[in-house]
Amino acid sequence: MTTKLNRRLRLGMVGGGPGAFIGAVHRTAARIDDRFELVAAVLSSDGEKSRAYAAELRIPRAYASFQEMADAEAKHPEPIDVVAIVTPNHMHHAIARAFLAAGIHVMCDKPLTTNLADADDLAAAVAASGLIFGVTQSYSGYPMVRQMREIVTSGGIGAVRMVQAEYAQGWLATKLEDTGAKQAAWRTDPAKSGPAGCLGDIATHAFHTACFVTGLKPKEVAADLSTFVAGRRLDDNVQAMLHFEGGAKASLWSSQIAIGEENNLNIRIYGETGALTWHQENPNYVHHAPLGEPTRLLTRGGAGVTASPAAGTRLPTGHPEGYFEAFATLYSDLAEQIAARIEGREANASSLLLPTVADGVAGVRFIEAVLKSSANSSAWTPLT
Repeated sequence: MTTKLNRRLRLGMVGGGPGAFIGAVHRTAARIDDRFELVAAVLSSDGEKSRAYAAELRIPRAYASFQEMADAEAKHPEPIDVVAIVTPNHMHHAIARAFLAAGIHVMCDKPLTTNLADADDLAAAVAASGLIFGVTQSYSGYPMVRQMREIVTSGGIGAVRMVQAEYAQGWLATKLEDTGAKQAAWRTDPAKSGPAGCLGDIATHAFHTACFVTGLKPKEVAADLSTFVAGRRLDDNVQAMLHFEGGAKASLWSSQIAIGEENNLNIRIYGETGALTWHQENPNYVHHAPLGEPTRLLTRGGAGVTASPAAGTRLPTGHPEGYFEAFATLYSDLAEQIAARIEGREANASSLLLPTVADGVAGVRFIEAVLKSSANSSAWTPLT
């Protein structure tokens, strides 16, 4: 017998206080498809600030610490169904552990943790708990990224030979962290960001998107990290080569000192019988070039789009959808999985594209391998 869920899912949040970029993104994305209601939060490490900002956002249950929140929600008559972790990287492991122990599903920002031992520990905790654990590798939520994945994995361009992935920004071309800019300060602080700067912040997105689209398992990496801005404590430029199992190769470049670039994530996939190209700054289109035929323009919501990308499409063609909607698709995937569990049924197939704790572990493994390779004269370093 199934039980029909007749309410919004109750969402909690840790992090995302005043001046935080990603917290507002999560809050907006979770509301777009009307599947969640934000009812509990710890929005600052300062208890008074947390309560004051929660009141401003009309969040009814505010807490002074994540442990207090986890303990209280576990005993609440209407507890949160899932918690969103939107803090700086160094807090992810402890917060996720506390809510898993409380029996609460988790949605965590990337990178999953600041080291592989903690990432593996979280994966083990998720397996033991049986809870749902999503990771906001946000670009996997774009409909046309999912369309590329379906084309590739169905053999639409033949066996993949080469992947070109680049993610270029220019906002850290100067030592912005010394000006009081909150987002720059924590991202360049190894105590909060972990041992990776640009590598952990955006190169992991390029890496995950390449793996997500191709369905290939990375085998080894050779990398060179640079810190171009004098006095900066973490890397601000990443160049890497990847080998995948089966023989495919990839070239990956990520930079935050590329003056003139805004948020330029580009993915190009070259197979034996065709190629695909997607640009994040114009995300509603994919160029598909079949071997020996004219290049085709595939449009979000247009002719030829398959079921999974269509599920993440909310507006007719010509009405642009972008970053908020991609994030919202991940939240809708999460909602579908939680609702299916409550209702005692199978979740729909497209919701299973939500990145999991295993994807989070793979991202941290990539970070550690790149760090090791760069420190060892760009030697090939295993990713398995």
